Amino acid sequence: MTEPYDTSRLNKRMAELGLCSRREADQWIAEGWVRVNGKVAPMGVKVTPADRIEVDPKAREQQQHQVTVLLNKPMGFVSGQAEDGHEPAVVLFQPRTHWREDASRLRFSPTQLRGLAPAGRLDIDSIGLLVLTQDGRVARQLIGEDSMIEKEYLVRVAYGPVAQNSQAAFPRERLALLRHGLELDGQALQPAQVEWQNPEQLRFVLTEGKKRQIRRMCELVGLKVVGLKRIRIGRVVLGNLPVGQWRYLGANERF
Repeated sequence: MTEPYDTSRLNKRMAELGLCSRREADQWIAEGWVRVNGKVAPMGVKVTPADRIEVDPKAREQQQHQVTVLLNKPMGFVSGQAEDGHEPAVVLFQPRTHWREDASRLRFSPTQLRGLAPAGRLDIDSIGLLVLTQDGRVARQLIGEDSMIEKEYLVRVAYGPVAQNSQAAFPRERLALLRHGLELDGQALQPAQVEWQNPEQLRFVLTEGKKRQIRRMCELVGLKVVGLKRIRIGRVVLGNLPVGQWRYLGANERF
């Protein structure tokens, strides 16, 4: 007997419905918190869009206690796992570095470190807004395969021997290439918004996040990145958050 064409694993289907991440779904299924058509779902079961999926209130309660943290990452920290002697940005998530002007009513707890992971990269030489989250729904929204969330950067650049007023020396047709027409890793890049903010600084708005993408894009058109700062992800802005400090994502904030 052949399976229906649109059959998929339960954890994938739950993620597609925005209920949780796949990892979270696996945990809930293992706990017996997920039912399909009224029956407790076994691990690895496949479902169709017609199947009814129900989640135990215990899972919802667990989800409500998950936090999302906004960090102004300094230079010298890596986004993810420690590498080459450099510390991961998550080590900055501690009471001492909590921004005093955080409007959230949440308070730091060591349990918030459990499963806290970066939702997106910001390389060691870059600074600015980095999102750390326990919530699989947030992670999927920001870095899922179908994510189209905008990320905005301010990028200081130099053009060849020109140290000042790179804008005047930089050919307009190369600026057009930055906006659309470049390839990385054999794949065409999606259109980007790129414009001059001042004679030495460009503003980039991207909807994708390949490794060191902006630096590599600039290299392809003869620009050298001198400094890179992420100031916005979706509708959430870095604002006045000091370097090396963090705050909670507000209850009414949405990416």
